[in-house]
Amino acid sequence: MAKLKDKRREKVSVATEIDRLEERRTRCQDNLERAEFRSRKEELSDKDRQELEDEMTIMNERVQKLGRELETLRGENRKNMMLSVALLVVSALFYYVFFYNEEDS
Repeated sequence: MAKLKDKRREKVSVATEIDRLEERRTRCQDNLERAEFRSRKEELSDKDRQELEDEMTIMNERVQKLGRELETLRGENRKNMMLSVALLVVSALFYYVFFYNEEDS
């Protein structure tokens, strides 16, 4: 099953993966905000408060992990963009050299 997920992810573009991770991070942040609001507004027992704090810690770590993954993907996206621009420039240069130089001769 894990291999099937990896193969599906390989077919997904970097931009799509960035969008997916941003959505997951937003949901995690929303859940974290709700938990923080609940901890401030509700009267909780010590056990419930500790469970809520543990949950908030886990969500915070998840948000940070997703942030790091997003940084990595954005870096990869920048590299892909620069490669595309470089290929476009090289293609334009070859077009100019081979087609416009033939007309000048």
